[in-house]
Amino acid sequence: MKLYRFLSEDDTSAFCHKVTKALNDGWLLHGDPTYAYDAANGTMRCGQAVVKEVEGTYTPDTKLGAY
Repeated sequence: MKLYRFLSEDDTSAFCHKVTKALNDGWLLHGDPTYAYDAANGTMRCGQAVVKEVEGTYTPDTKLGAY
């Protein structure tokens, strides 16, 4: 099955670490990163989609972070 996750975080090194961890766990970048102003919190936020091919069958109970 193909899994999809969207990672997001404030524009700090924490975002880069989150994406780096996903890459090291076998996830692949999917599309371009996003960058937007979060007016509610007054910060810039980053986002990146990642995908991963794994064994099994998808269900809504699939724990994406476990892969």
